[in-house]
Amino acid sequence: MNYDVIKEFKDAGALLEGHFILSSGLHSPVFLQKNWVMMQPERAERACKALAERILEKCGKVDAVISPAVGGIIPGYETARHLGCRAMFTEREGGVFKLRRGFGFRKGERVVMVEDIVTTGLSSRECIASLKEYDIDLVAGACLIDRSGGKADIGIPLIALAEYIVPAYAPDDIPPELAKIEAVKPGSRGLS
Repeated sequence: MNYDVIKEFKDAGALLEGHFILSSGLHSPVFLQKNWVMMQPERAERACKALAERILEKCGKVDAVISPAVGGIIPGYETARHLGCRAMFTEREGGVFKLRRGFGFRKGERVVMVEDIVTTGLSSRECIASLKEYDIDLVAGACLIDRSGGKADIGIPLIALAEYIVPAYAPDDIPPELAKIEAVKPGSRGLS
């Protein structure tokens, strides 16, 4: 499948320019509003079908997909649907990701962690850390877009439909031209 996820975001009006505070706390002149892609089932299906094909190509068959809530739930579910496997998610309890709702794994299952967009990899690492107690084969992580350009270390191989390098700045290192624009925080990391 010849699929361009960046074009999908642009066509959905989901590639925004301005001054954004990312869920990581970093500031950026670009924000990828994945919810504008995920709210349209036909767009979500195209993106996640392409991601499922990439996962199959790199990892072979998997038994389950795990995703961090909230942002990873839709791409995780839709990717699992195309992989023909179960979809589950971790959610925060006391500020830490945990499997809840009766979710679990069978011994030795091949699992892939599916995320929406990776910037620093923090949500991915936290989701992966919550799985340490399970006797599974966590074969890879996967995301629609890797904003880090391959620099985010999530502790396992990361499969991305696209690497889209966008500048991101620490709050005390914002360029003057960006600092002149009012910052908006469209992400969700502040939620517990």
